[in-house]
Amino acid sequence: MSTPYPFTALVGQDDLRLGLLLNAVSPAVGGVLVRGEKGTAKSTAVRALAALMPEVAVVAGCRFSCDPGAPDPACPDGPHEAGTGVSRAARTVELPVGASEDRLVGALDIERALSEGVKAFEPGLLADAHRGILYVDEVNLLHDHLVDLLLDAAAMGASYVEREGVSVRHAARFLLVGTMNPEEGELRPQLLDRFGLTVEVAASRETDLRVEVVRRRLAYDDDPAGFAARWADEEAALRERIVSARALLPRVVLGDGVLRQIAATCAAFEVDGMRADIVMARTATALAAWAGREEVVSDDVRQAALLALPHRRRRNPFDAPGLDEDKLDEALQDAADEQGDDDPDPDGPGGGVPPQGGGPENDGGGSDAGGSDDAGTDDGGADAPGRQDTGSGDAPAPGGGGERQPVRAGEPFRTKVLSVPGLGEGAAGRRSRARTEHGRTTGSRRPEGALTKLHLAATVQAAAPHQRARGRSGRGLVVRRDDLRQATREGREGNLVLFVVDASGSMAARQRMSAVKGAVMSLLLDAYQRRDKVGLVTFRGKDAEVALPPTSSVDAAAARLESLPTGGRTPLAAGLLKAHDVLRVERLRDPSRRPLLVVVTDGRATGGVDPVALAGRAGRLHASEGTASVVVDCESGFVRLGLAAQLARDLGGSAVTLDALRADSIAGLVKDITAAGRAA
Repeated sequence: MSTPYPFTALVGQDDLRLGLLLNAVSPAVGGVLVRGEKGTAKSTAVRALAALMPEVAVVAGCRFSCDPGAPDPACPDGPHEAGTGVSRAARTVELPVGASEDRLVGALDIERALSEGVKAFEPGLLADAHRGILYVDEVNLLHDHLVDLLLDAAAMGASYVEREGVSVRHAARFLLVGTMNPEEGELRPQLLDRFGLTVEVAASRETDLRVEVVRRRLAYDDDPAGFAARWADEEAALRERIVSARALLPRVVLGDGVLRQIAATCAAFEVDGMRADIVMARTATALAAWAGREEVVSDDVRQAALLALPHRRRRNPFDAPGLDEDKLDEALQDAADEQGDDDPDPDGPGGGVPPQGGGPENDGGGSDAGGSDDAGTDDGGADAPGRQDTGSGDAPAPGGGGERQPVRAGEPFRTKVLSVPGLGEGAAGRRSRARTEHGRTTGSRRPEGALTKLHLAATVQAAAPHQRARGRSGRGLVVRRDDLRQATREGREGNLVLFVVDASGSMAARQRMSAVKGAVMSLLLDAYQRRDKVGLVTFRGKDAEVALPPTSSVDAAAARLESLPTGGRTPLAAGLLKAHDVLRVERLRDPSRRPLLVVVTDGRATGGVDPVALAGRAGRLHASEGTASVVVDCESGFVRLGLAAQLARDLGGSAVTLDALRADSIAGLVKDITAAGRAA
């Protein structure tokens, strides 16, 4: 077993270390979500925490880590008699992003259950993590069905495994710790709220701190055991402090005045539900115990708010995380004024994060210890047949080239559901129909490998004709392996939604571009909710560019869209061909994820010889490969040329106006898209 990096050897990252330590003191806080860029010691810190956790007493031989003082009466390995158990280190169990459902909750042998009536159960990761730490790296990439199972276990403190009426239940109370890189996409709100605390981490920009990080990491890599030995005293002292804080925790007093401050703070930030209040109260109590005090004070409440509220105040994925500290101080002061109570300042040594030892190099925030030029203007010249003046009232930005400064997006709205026709087999999501492991049962088949979802009726039907030949004499059904049938199910998949956005001069009128950006923002929000990957191609001036390669980070696409300038000619064909290149590469990377092309344009094209015909040929190239597509028609004014509708026909898709894109406008948009896709 490899020697973990010492927790006390981490440089800086005060909030990260404090959040983890508070959960070690009081697991009731509810875990911690660590958000930050790659290479910022997220995984290193979590794995290092395991060595500091106090040992747990368990029933000898129990695969479900029952407490010998109060064994679980429903334990599958029970019943156990209360008595003296054995002590072992608290476990840190890692849940891989690509784990199967059976690996997480455990597997039940259906064949033995049907033929012998035996509950042969193999525990999963939730059983292993009971009374320990469940660590999910890249938790934002976890499949939806695993997220649902985690939510159920976290809410009930137990895991249920059910297969066609045969069920097993076991306790599953664990400290949930997740790490994620926001650039790869956000977390589902339901799971986000299950994390008690959240911390943001970033690499330090101070040279001395970065040098110290590298120095320690190299020393650890050269001699892990020797490096850990040099920090053994600091590790032992920190472990003792956790034990002392745990012993003090039941005696910490949470006064009414402090409770009013907590409630006032949560109300001021308009957080949903009451979980934030409860988590803040538990966190403030843990902070007091960590500081060696028996009373919670205002500074504990303030620190608890900074850890417990930032991820609960986000209303959509485009909101910036964080907390307005001035507003926080105002809410705390208002609550204090109302009660006429002046909380004392924290006393006693040891408030906040633990000392790291060593020397002055340990101070401060830290880092990872682990590890086109547009020269043309869209002025309606000879190469722009059918062009009319858009009448933009915006002056070009300094620098010439017809480029205008970016405008803000309009207010997002709920959009019509755009889906890919047919039946896919892509990653779980909520957009298009697909064959999935979860969903409504549509049929049965012989299992390929391990049986996961039994189709009971089909299994009985397959076994029934052979009962006499198999010598059946009792009431039980004689079932063989060949009789078992796997249920086939239909659910929803996530798609790759590739936006191709016209940023040329014809779109540059401020009010018009604001509406266009608002529509794309609305579609991005819809893509976030439906668990899609998104990409962004823009075209203007002389060429097209990939503003954002396909990613799960919808907020990154929103940020690129907000800063998108406009102006210049309209190389529509270049935009479509660039999109074709992107989709070609993505088909090689992820062939099961079906694409949906969303072209946002008025359909006009300029530049070169016969640009409209060239755009039509590019559109037919997409149609020949069966790419589902939608054209969002942005044409405005009294004179309409219908070029966007023609482009939609070339693409083999359908066109929809900005107004019709709203969910409460024209019914049947999805049917139109599906019909057009089938006709193509």
